Amino acid sequence: MHRTASLALALAAMASAPAAFAAQAATSDAKPEITRAASKPQAVGVVHTLRTIPEACARIEGKFTGQSANPYAFSLVRTSANCQPRARLVDAAKVKPDKKKGWIFNDLVRVPSAGCPSQEAVVRVWRKPLTGAPPALDAQGRSRIYLKDTTDAAKAKAPEVPMFAASMAVEGKACTP
Repeated sequence: MHRTASLALALAAMASAPAAFAAQAATSDAKPEITRAASKPQAVGVVHTLRTIPEACARIEGKFTGQSANPYAFSLVRTSANCQPRARLVDAAKVKPDKKKGWIFNDLVRVPSAGCPSQEAVVRVWRKPLTGAPPALDAQGRSRIYLKDTTDAAKAKAPEVPMFAASMAVEGKACTP
């Protein structure tokens, strides 16, 4: 229950991210790791999956609403109650993914509207892999991990996990009814 609530809060923060930030971020990262064509146009009211992130046990879903004020509704859905996340999904507006900070532009998903071809939902996904290195060599030239050291370190700080950041926006010109 708590994890579902945190996913809902993360989605609310991501959905409110300004389109200007998303557009600026897209120009700074010209080509994502995953290249795909725009998906087939989706009709108003049809829920569809935009992107699944199995490491974070989440998928981003959406639907065109047909309303001019809020043309698209995004939702973040947990993939399974039994799924144990191996990564965190965070709001791109908060972490401001940048190549200099270790973020990699991973995916760009575009879904055009069937009812308004000039308008499309856009999801940009970045990933930040772990930068972990093996432990230093000891006097005998071996890399060793001691249980006491790891438990003390775990108490001192939370373990690092890979992260994904997503920004969601609606781009293009709105159609008049």
